[in-house]
Amino acid sequence: MLITYKVEIKPTSFQTWQINRQIGASRWAYNLFLEMNRLRYEDGYHYMGAYEFSRWFNQDYLDANPDDQWIKELYAKSVKQAFIDADMAMKSFFKHLSQYPHFRSRKRGQGSYFFVKNGQARIIPVERHRIKLPKLGWVRLKEYGYLPADAEHFVIKQGRIKCHAGRYYLTCLVEQANLVHPELTGPEIGIDLGIKDFAVLSNGQIYSNHNKSYRVKRLRRQLRRLQRRHARQYLAFKARKQKEGKSATDLNLAKTKRRMQRLYQRLQNMQKDYQNKIITNVVTTKPRWVALEDLNIKGMLKNRHLAKAISYQGFYNFRIRLIAKCQQLGIPVHLTNRFEPTSKLCHNCGTKKVDLKLSNRIYHCTHCGQVADRDMNAALNIRDTKNFELAY
Repeated sequence: MLITYKVEIKPTSFQTWQINRQIGASRWAYNLFLEMNRLRYEDGYHYMGAYEFSRWFNQDYLDANPDDQWIKELYAKSVKQAFIDADMAMKSFFKHLSQYPHFRSRKRGQGSYFFVKNGQARIIPVERHRIKLPKLGWVRLKEYGYLPADAEHFVIKQGRIKCHAGRYYLTCLVEQANLVHPELTGPEIGIDLGIKDFAVLSNGQIYSNHNKSYRVKRLRRQLRRLQRRHARQYLAFKARKQKEGKSATDLNLAKTKRRMQRLYQRLQNMQKDYQNKIITNVVTTKPRWVALEDLNIKGMLKNRHLAKAISYQGFYNFRIRLIAKCQQLGIPVHLTNRFEPTSKLCHNCGTKKVDLKLSNRIYHCTHCGQVADRDMNAALNIRDTKNFELAY
């Protein structure tokens, strides 16, 4: 079984320079692949795939461009992986699955340092607090004991290092033995996602909207102020650059942008931590199945009154994490059809209340007289409906 681990690393100043150099070379190779294939297309030549391009790059391009020989000093597998990534992006465009790939930008922090296990007998050594990577040597980890250090049962196949908001993160693909699935003896759970409360479970648990907390509101207020400051600094930088040619305000722009990135990252980490706690509480009960509504997020975001509140909730990320965790433990996940009227049906008698409005938070059934919370009624219907598809 293949499992991905992500952990923050703590490189030295020299290792930071090396990582930035590897990331820059990967970004340069990615852009070179796109540019050369674009020129070949304009001249009427055939498209070169990643492996053909790699041979041409090593045998012909570097001989004709001696100024680019510096790339030979770097890790060759990372450069070749950049060609493969660009090739996959182009083929996805050919199949009409995505748009034409854009050049990777240094300002947007794109690019990564890729490493791979070189041979069957060779391994990537891991200890409690550090990992040994090609061209970098031993790199310290910020979270001790998170990466599996037992080389007999856990083998690191490959990984990447990326920079985000000035911090470096290591992602490893680890091959390990299949986990023993627990016996599912708990009651079924239906989950209704919403804005008033993030999640209402059919077992009675209610998880509030963490975006309404004081901590999140304070951070979003700081973020709005930084965004306004960044806009003012950018306009001043453009005006001064036209007159003087060069200016020192680009340093202020970089500092403000870094602060914005760190605030974004902190908000993302808070949301991820909150969702992971909910998922842990769900799967530890060992339910026979977990039911979740297949929400049309793209359509919901077209409502201009609720678009911001919906986007802050992160429904899709929660769904992806829940499905991955349940698949790892062998818990079935039911995706209820998005057109199933779970909010309008009475869970007691099955009567459909057509005139139910979004502002009606209490469900009153005119047929059987049941009075229940709207979201709890929807969670029970999501749990018991037969109109569903398996998520995996």
